Order: sequence, then structure tokens, then C-alpha cells
Amino acid sequence: MPKLWNETIDAHRAAVREAILDTTAKLVAEGGLRSVTMSQVAERTGIGRATLYKYFPDAEAVLLAWHERQVTAHLQQLAGIRDRTGTAMERLEAVLEAYAGIARQRHGGELAALLHQGEHVSHAERHLHGMLQHLLAEAAEAGDLRADVPPAELAQYCLHALTAAAALTSRTAVARLVAVTLDGLRPIP
Repeated sequence: MPKLWNETIDAHRAAVREAILDTTAKLVAEGGLRSVTMSQVAERTGIGRATLYKYFPDAEAVLLAWHERQVTAHLQQLAGIRDRTGTAMERLEAVLEAYAGIARQRHGGELAALLHQGEHVSHAERHLHGMLQHLLAEAAEAGDLRADVPPAELAQYCLHALTAAAALTSRTAVARLVAVTLDGLRPIP
């Protein structure tokens, strides 16, 4: 088979997969995780169910792929914030605010718990922990944060503290949570 033919087929498959995941995102936004069915995904994507089953064996697999794409996008968003100009403390605060905002958007329930068991989540958590650890070390070196606790422990503290954002109902409450978290990082006088 010519190389161009293979590239065209691969591009088509990637486009169909993305369309399936885009449709899944819309269905989740409309009715939650449990509302997604293979029939709905096929119909709303504009493909036959047989075609859909060539890409994914069941709705759980579609949701897992959708979730993996979401997690990757969140990591890219956080990395973009981390890479902005500014002091380490300014960038850390911006990353923590964005992470808390992401945590606030989490879907609850049994299915969400299942989606969060995937290897992609463990990988993302390790990546995020490393990102925070680096920012925390940089801010501590600048004298903006406490240096008596290792950055790895402070990163864990931040991640655990900000998961509480999932239960908050306003951006103002999230901002307060981030402020309290940052206060726990400041040097002891």
C-alpha cells in the first residue's frame, strides 16, 4: 500500500476517534457520565454502531478514552500556566488556582471513581506532583516559601488540600481555599 494511502486512512481513523470523543464530551455535559450509551454516541457522531464498535468495545471504553483526553488537556493547561513569565510564587499560585478550578469540575459517583483508576490518572498525578515540586523548590530558593519542609511533601500537601475544591460551590470559595493552602506554604517567621 502506498504511504499516502496509509496516511489518509490513519488521518481518517484519528478524525473519527476525535469525533466520537467530542460527542462523548457533549453527552457528558448534557446528562452526566452515566447517560452515555453506545447508541447515543453512534447516532450523535453520525456513524453506525458497527463502526463505533470497531473503535471501542463498550461505553466504558469510550468514557475512559474521553477521560484520558480530558486529563491530558488539563495537564497541558497547567504546564502552560507554569511556563508563563513571572516569579515562581506567581506561577505557583496560578497553577494552584487552575488545579483547584479543575478539581471543582470533577464528576462524582461510581463511574467517575472507575475512570480515575486508570494508569493515565496515575501518570498525570505523578507529572503534576513533579510540576508542583519544581515550582515549590524554586519559590523556596527565592525565599518566598518555607524551606523546612521538602518540596515533595509540600506538593503532596497542595494536591490533597485542593481536592476539597470538588465540594465547593463558587469561585470565591475556591479562591479562599487556594489562599489558605498558600498560607500554609509561607515561611515561618
